[in-house]
Formats: sequence, C-alpha cells, structure tokens
Amino acid sequence: MSEVTVRKQRPKHLAINEIRLPLPGIVSILHRVSGAGLFLLLPFLLYLLDRSLGSPESFATFEAVVGHPLVKLILIGLLWAFLHHFCAGIRFLALDLHKGTELQAARNSSRIVLVVSIALTVIIGVKLW
Repeated sequence: MSEVTVRKQRPKHLAINEIRLPLPGIVSILHRVSGAGLFLLLPFLLYLLDRSLGSPESFATFEAVVGHPLVKLILIGLLWAFLHHFCAGIRFLALDLHKGTELQAARNSSRIVLVVSIALTVIIGVKLW
C-alpha cells in the first residue's frame, strides 16, 4: 500500500447528539441524575414533611400544596428518581460483587432496572394520584 491511505476525517468538536450510548451507560447516567435531583429537592421534601406533621393549619397548607397538579407531577418525578436510584443502586452493588459483569448480563440487568423502576412508579403513582 502506498503512503496515501484514506483516513477517516476526525471531528473537530464532540457531537453529543451522535453518540450512541449503550443501555448500561444510560442507566448509570440516570442513576447519577436521579441522585442529584433527590439531593437538590430535599429541602422541598423536608418542607412538605414539616407541613404534614405540624398543626392542623399546616396540614391544610400541605394539602393545598400537594393538591396542585404541577406539584403532583414533581412528586411523581421524585418517586421515579427514588425508585430508579434504589434499583440501580442494587444493580451496582451486585456489579461491585462481580455478579452480572458479562456483557449480556449487564445489559439485561440494566433493562430490568428501567422496567422495574417505571412499573413501580406507575403503580404507586396511580395509587397516590
């Protein structure tokens, strides 16, 4: 072959929209995002807890806040974040114990985490709505 071989043109910038992340990578990123979301919205959850446990007047405030549809959607999102973070945490603990580290097992466990967290969110969310 000659010195003039055709080389693939390297991108000058990182095109994030073109990157195809595998499912275990998506679950890992969602685990981090859900943990950060739970941490950042912890003051709101503590406020709701305070309003629910105080006097009957503060409980009325709690009911008024939680009765708003936008707050209900935020709480359902927090419910999903908690359930996803919990399920993915169990998966990562198993991976730390070297269980399910093969490619197909890791893909299956990440699929299970997504399905279980969404299914539990729907079940609990319907009961609470």
